[in-house]
Amino acid sequence: MTTTGAEPVSLAASPSPRAWHAELAWLPGRGVCPDVLIEAAGDRFTVITPEVPASAIPDGLRPGLTRLPGLTLPGLANAHSHAFHRALRGITQVGRGTFWTWRERMYQVAAGLDPDTYLALARAVYAEMALAGITCVGEFHYLHHGPDGKPYADPNEMGRALIEAAGQAGIRITLLDTCYLSGGLSQDGEPRPLEGAQLRFGDRDGDAWAARADALGADSHGLLGLLARAGAAIHSVRAVPPDQMHPVIAWAQRIGAPLHAHLSEQPAENEACLAAYRQTPTEVLYEAGALGPRGTVVHATHLVGRDIELLGGSRTFACLCPTTEADLADGIGPAHELAAAGSPLTLGSDSQAVIDLFEEARRVELGERLASGQRGHFRAGELARAATTDGHASLGWPDAGEIAAGAIADLVTVTLDSPRLAGATPRTALASVIFAASAADVRHVVVGGQDLVVDGRHLLVDDVPAALSAAVTAALR
Repeated sequence: MTTTGAEPVSLAASPSPRAWHAELAWLPGRGVCPDVLIEAAGDRFTVITPEVPASAIPDGLRPGLTRLPGLTLPGLANAHSHAFHRALRGITQVGRGTFWTWRERMYQVAAGLDPDTYLALARAVYAEMALAGITCVGEFHYLHHGPDGKPYADPNEMGRALIEAAGQAGIRITLLDTCYLSGGLSQDGEPRPLEGAQLRFGDRDGDAWAARADALGADSHGLLGLLARAGAAIHSVRAVPPDQMHPVIAWAQRIGAPLHAHLSEQPAENEACLAAYRQTPTEVLYEAGALGPRGTVVHATHLVGRDIELLGGSRTFACLCPTTEADLADGIGPAHELAAAGSPLTLGSDSQAVIDLFEEARRVELGERLASGQRGHFRAGELARAATTDGHASLGWPDAGEIAAGAIADLVTVTLDSPRLAGATPRTALASVIFAASAADVRHVVVGGQDLVVDGRHLLVDDVPAALSAAVTAALR
């Protein structure tokens, strides 16, 4: 694999202490507080002190102090991403079609990528995420092998390209290495063989997947590096027969890794699963042992019967991707019912139709309003938690997502003087950001105690639009 663009950049935390003075900051248990003095050493917050006027900042902190005008939040966690789908933005949004016709176009992009073009595309996409305030991404990765399904000399070369891309863009990554063994379920319930571009996704069986995942080299805690962690994914009940799920589940349990799965995104998935197994997709995952506090189901749009009870009762995370679900005409999932049943909610940009977690967050509430005819299902703080604390926990970073002593020192500051947010007050700032901000309002991003975005400029990828344009053009050739 040839490195494209900037060389990998180490974000090893500096031992020198750092301090920021936030005009407003959202703090756990306290809400939005004014004049927050935030101190860190290395990659961890050490002291968080609200209501410290500028005149009262200790002299020893003043020389290196960074002032953060606007509202400062913990770094945002994008819990479900397919980086290469970014190449389809603006192409698949025109004309008529369904999820299934969109999928064929996606396969065409997947067929043409190699480790170098994948690295360049993912690096640019992750840089776009950083500019949007995303400091951690869960990459649902199934593009494993060469175009004919033959493994590369390093069978994890495509996954390593993603890890390198995240490092070059300066954000954390949980590589959700995905088991994908069949091309769907036939009418008689038998798994269909992989074909065409799908050949790149498949390992021989669950044990072969686990052997390849082992070769990634995660330590006993699942870490692959300072900013990288290993996770596992079952693509869907369409793509992994129940008897092949067990090696994936066992591998995740052995290293305490998160385990994700697409679930009931389309009614056709439910129908095929019921015909094949006489169970809903949720029931199949439950019986296999895939649900639980380290588990995440993505979409969960078309739930029936006892599905919500099984997900909530097992405390399985539910990752909603409203912009993608709208773009693909998937439908509106039962977000409020899932949360009420006990499933923490998280958010993902999924197909990269847009990369904006504020948009994803508000669409959870707005979707509930459209479906129910009533307002006020989720408060701004609940939606912010989905984008921060719970998103990080679902990706295996439970010590990130809060501005609190001991937590990982990731921050994102949103300006309050843009046309979208002008007039926001300390009392309304969080609701204003969640319901009106866009990714363009992000001004400052810190990862592991170090600046990554300053005044809207990415410090590691000099020209993100140019990088995206070049990478997308190469991916579509």
